[in-house]
Amino acid sequence: MCGIFGIVTNREQGLGPVLTDAARRLSYRGYDSVGCATFHADHSVDLRKDKGKVDEVASRLGFAEMTGTRGITQLRWATFGTPSTINAQPHFDSDGDLVGAHNGNVVNNVELRLQFAAEGMTVRSENDGESCVHAVERWFDRGFDMVESIRRAYGDLQGDYAFVIGHVGEDKLYAIKKGSGLVVGLTDDTTCVSSDLPSILPLTRRILRIHDGEIAILSPGSVELVRVADGEAIQRDPEEIVETMEAAQKGGYPHFMLKEIHEQPQVARELLHLLDASVDVAGYVEKMRKARHLYLVACGTSYHACMLGAVYLARLAGRAAVPVLAPQFIAQYGPALGPEDVGVFVSQSGETKDVLNALNVARERGVEVLSLVNVIGSTLMVTADRCLPLACGYEISVPATKTFLNQVVAFLYLAMRMGGHPTAMLYDLPRLIEATLQQVEPQIPALEQALLPWHDTYCLGYGATYPIALEGALKLKEVTYIHCEGMLSTEFKHGPLSAVSDAYPVIFVAGPENVPLIVSGINEVSCRGGRTIIIGEEDPRLRANGHDLLVLPKSGPLFSPILGILPLQLLAYRVSVAKGFDPDFPRNLSKTLTVD
Repeated sequence: MCGIFGIVTNREQGLGPVLTDAARRLSYRGYDSVGCATFHADHSVDLRKDKGKVDEVASRLGFAEMTGTRGITQLRWATFGTPSTINAQPHFDSDGDLVGAHNGNVVNNVELRLQFAAEGMTVRSENDGESCVHAVERWFDRGFDMVESIRRAYGDLQGDYAFVIGHVGEDKLYAIKKGSGLVVGLTDDTTCVSSDLPSILPLTRRILRIHDGEIAILSPGSVELVRVADGEAIQRDPEEIVETMEAAQKGGYPHFMLKEIHEQPQVARELLHLLDASVDVAGYVEKMRKARHLYLVACGTSYHACMLGAVYLARLAGRAAVPVLAPQFIAQYGPALGPEDVGVFVSQSGETKDVLNALNVARERGVEVLSLVNVIGSTLMVTADRCLPLACGYEISVPATKTFLNQVVAFLYLAMRMGGHPTAMLYDLPRLIEATLQQVEPQIPALEQALLPWHDTYCLGYGATYPIALEGALKLKEVTYIHCEGMLSTEFKHGPLSAVSDAYPVIFVAGPENVPLIVSGINEVSCRGGRTIIIGEEDPRLRANGHDLLVLPKSGPLFSPILGILPLQLLAYRVSVAKGFDPDFPRNLSKTLTVD
């Protein structure tokens, strides 16, 4: 989840402090490198960039001394290309008269880089931000003006992105939106553009929101909008922003957890685009297919994703996989590992000590090490033989939401590829995630009242929904401090049923293929006076036997478990807030666990 900011002024001035401050205000989005470029009236460009944090890089490279009439800064969250100076943004075109930076993922980046090199362009990095610049260069060097070149580049660049670009011979910047956020800020003599509001609000509260398929042409104190589809001008009035800086960082949501729950349709869509375009997936799948034993190794939330991943691999590819907690992997399987085995090590941060310990043991035994990780450049990413990124951007809230979902989506995608199934159907999933959030969110407040009086409860699932029940229980434990135990629904009668008393809440996550078994469990609770909260697709059996039914959109046995986590995330969030807790930063917990 990169961040971009561009500014156009009416005179040569010190832009370094403005660009640095804008970068600082975007740093909550997460990043691994930073860069600034300023355009001078004499057609020269000053570009400085490197990996590292804003203040350190700004101090070392002297951002404060940079001057110009126009400027671009970018914070990069690595997806294509490891964190490095050459992969940091902004980027030049081949001969240095175009400069640009982007936010998002250009999923055909690898193919484009080969095309650009074959056409004689100078391709310096592995980064897809550079591909945005070359995509414009391709058409600009054929005689088209900047707007027409950007319109044509839009058709060449696949994925979800926004980018800003300038030409040395003009007094303008150009910005384009396709999926990623983009907003313009206006003053009497300055115009700026950014990925989102925090970097703009110190300069102006008069803003213009850019929509997908639109080009913003920024001049000092004014902006023109042009539609990509037909090149026609668009008329839109600016609006005045009243949000505080904190609210702007959270996108108007009261907490990052809620914001990140609502980002899940977009990050799932971006991951699918990325996996479809990846040249690494085929080799990754082949390693999994040929493994003597296939282990899925993780901790906490990531382990629950591995459990559901194992279900998908068995169902769709006929491939047995062993999900295992990282410390137990060492004790239970370490002595029996060999070079014919493969381990998929999964982590949001890529720095989880327990996972890295397990990886080291596997490496010593000659195991092929694969990874699924969100933080590019992390230890897990650079240590693994092969890595696939989760493409979630920065997850600020300590409880994992969007990273869990994308881990599961990645496993589903890999299982379908291994089993020879077409993956096009997966593009229905982001739409269904969005529909689920819209459908269930209004139902959550009534259910939070059922949980608030209780200090403990259970969340039960079966088959593919068992891992979802475990993850939902973990979310409730993390942010509400209610002790919620996740359990296989058929195990509940073997002891824990004794906990049920009058109005005692028990949550069931029902897969559409397992309704009869779930109904049996529901009745075991109901007939003892408990209150049953059911998450599942509309089904007369569930509605007749349960007390509360949170209805998921019809999606079938593959997607329904994934959709089932969304109400549990929302329920945990609502109960946490109702109890007066901060769901973003639960007590005693850390986002990255680097201790044994």
